[in-house]
Amino acid sequence: MKKIITLVLVSVLGGIITLSAYKLFLENNNPRANVLMEDVPVVFPVNNYSNSSFIPENSIDFTMAAEKTIHTVVHVKNTTLGNSGQMTFEDLFFGRSPQRSQVGSGSGVIISPDGYIITNNHVIAGSKELTVTLNDNSTYNAKIIGSDDKSDIALLKIDTEQELPYTTFGDSDQAKIGEWVLAVGNPFNLTSTVTAGIISAKSRDLTGGRSTQSFIQTDAAVNPGNSGGALVNTQGDLIGINTAISSQTGSYIGYSFAVPSNIARKVVEDILEYGNVQKGVLGISGGALNSSFAEKLSVAETEGFYIDSVEEQSGAFEAGLKPGDIIKKIDHVKISKFSDLTGYLTTKRPDDIVNITILRNGHLKEIPVTLNRNLTFTIPQLGIVKNATKEELKKYNTTNGVKISNLGQTYSKYLRANGVQEGDIVISINNSKVYNIDDVQEIISNKSDYEPLRIELINSKGEIERYNFK
Repeated sequence: MKKIITLVLVSVLGGIITLSAYKLFLENNNPRANVLMEDVPVVFPVNNYSNSSFIPENSIDFTMAAEKTIHTVVHVKNTTLGNSGQMTFEDLFFGRSPQRSQVGSGSGVIISPDGYIITNNHVIAGSKELTVTLNDNSTYNAKIIGSDDKSDIALLKIDTEQELPYTTFGDSDQAKIGEWVLAVGNPFNLTSTVTAGIISAKSRDLTGGRSTQSFIQTDAAVNPGNSGGALVNTQGDLIGINTAISSQTGSYIGYSFAVPSNIARKVVEDILEYGNVQKGVLGISGGALNSSFAEKLSVAETEGFYIDSVEEQSGAFEAGLKPGDIIKKIDHVKISKFSDLTGYLTTKRPDDIVNITILRNGHLKEIPVTLNRNLTFTIPQLGIVKNATKEELKKYNTTNGVKISNLGQTYSKYLRANGVQEGDIVISINNSKVYNIDDVQEIISNKSDYEPLRIELINSKGEIERYNFK
């Protein structure tokens, strides 16, 4: 009996020891142990709803866009003539300036199967000879079909019997900030290089409002040699032509800029159809609103374009736009800054109709406006000239000419001292009669840098005066 009792006691004691050990060592390490709720902070996820449109970076496939684009991007070699700096005795004796060939390079994008190539104007500027190397290493001589220095776009053509792979234009207006893009080009003469990034900003102005440029900004790595190359979306559609970088060293440090495809395509179409770039203008002046500007104007709005003046005979004038109106939207594009407005207008031609949404007296109003040709042109040596009305020409007893609307600062004192003033009529430039601004622009653009500028005008006294500017 004692043995049985002893055995039971030993068994009970062993169970107690086993249970205690379990409680002490095992249960405390169990992640499902009971804990008081007030001892645990309640944590919610940052985004506590499902976003089906979110795509992790590692799930994006860039290979299709790269494969689609890489064979359409070419290497452009530009051979120019420059001064060698080393003059011989014969050069000094004959007054010659020794020259040597200089070679620059960039990129280009094939945009048609018969060999049309788009690139930057600065890639082909001053060229004596242009060669294009395709991705299969075949090389062709290229000719310049046309170019536009303001948009920095040029169109080239190579002749080949085979159909070439080409890139299709996308709609740069539909590109979104944060969207993934690829930059394809030839940085540092390394052909067929692809880099990836996102769109960092749109309608970016690099001149502080001094031009109509409006760039797409990306953080895709772009370096010297990428100029003229393709910026494409993940479908491989061309949404920009890589043009510039922001850097103190000349190499990529985080920001690069591309001409939007809608601007580039319009420039190319104009070159092919008209031989030059057609530009539609509203005929207004003013500035983009911000806090300080709005305070000066005593307006409550801090976004939009404030119209300060409307030019007579312009589309804006005929449509009824007025000083004090604030442009909030043009067609489907919201206007927050000056480059939003100029960038969109760069894609339009004279006689195109745009719908302008303005804020007037606290009410939004949509007004259709027919764009005009440029009504003014700046001659650096003279000033701003504009088309003259029949009445103004009759007043000066002439049948042709353009009116001086503002004398430039460079020679204004000299010109005023000789009786030239605003309102006088310029009747010829470099011995060619001028009838409108287009004539003036064509003569000035075709003048060589070494050719003097000869201006013939009629002053307010009816006298014909002639001026030569070197």
